[in-house]
Amino acid sequence: MGTVELPLVVGVDGSDHSIGAVDWAADEAVRLGLPLRLVYASLWERYEGALPFGSHERPSAMVTAQSIVAGASERVHLRHPGLKVSTETVPAEAVDALLREGHNAAVLVTGSRGRGEVTGLLLGSVSLAVAARAHCPVIVVRGDKAGREGTHERILLGVGEPATAGEAVRFAFREAEARGCTLDVVRAWRCPAHETADDPHLADDPAHDHEERASALIDAVLQDAIAEHPGVDVRRDTVEGPARKVLLSRSAAADLVIVGARRRSGHFGLQLGRVGHMLLHHADCPVAIVPQRV
Repeated sequence: MGTVELPLVVGVDGSDHSIGAVDWAADEAVRLGLPLRLVYASLWERYEGALPFGSHERPSAMVTAQSIVAGASERVHLRHPGLKVSTETVPAEAVDALLREGHNAAVLVTGSRGRGEVTGLLLGSVSLAVAARAHCPVIVVRGDKAGREGTHERILLGVGEPATAGEAVRFAFREAEARGCTLDVVRAWRCPAHETADDPHLADDPAHDHEERASALIDAVLQDAIAEHPGVDVRRDTVEGPARKVLLSRSAAADLVIVGARRRSGHFGLQLGRVGHMLLHHADCPVAIVPQRV
């Protein structure tokens, strides 16, 4: 028997952000050659209360949920008639349901904010929690129109520490290959002030050393992926400055920005670094958080 192909899963709730995520996820599923799964999660049973004994009526919230999912499915079929699509309505909190779905997903996709979340939030609580806790890659569809529609024809990979870089690198190369676009790989570095304060005549030497180490780190983490994906156009860059600011600035010219994140076994709560947190709230294009078990 062949291996089961894991789907790309997208959370659906009928909001404008969700509709945008569904369109983006459908395009992504086609690019990656994956089936698409649409999931609506809601505790409608809690909202509706118990039905009278013997009643055959279905809760109105559940009917609404199924209508939203059916509408999203029809939208996908019109956009990509040949794409394999499945749907599911789950009586559970959205975060819990999507995290469970993530155990059997190639990628989880969410909008930046869903129905019922506070207007004015930079990022909705569901999207943040899923991105910070899922054990599969999570893509939050956000940013400006150019970034969401993939007009830049380049994706951006921020290289963190080697312990968190492996899965993110592999993910980035698969994305670049599927899109046939340029992969910009960036490592930010900083020279601590105490290394240059004592002798200003040596100020360039410590900085040069940090830049060389950043360049060597990029070469080391990319080596295997370049061998596996020789057709990908890779452009390396080392930049002085805080990583979150460097990547945020460059997200304006990217169709997707990718960073790794640690997932420590047995740890609960949000496992998301400052760089990922900043990008999820402010990036000008969709953001992929790729977990690395450590």
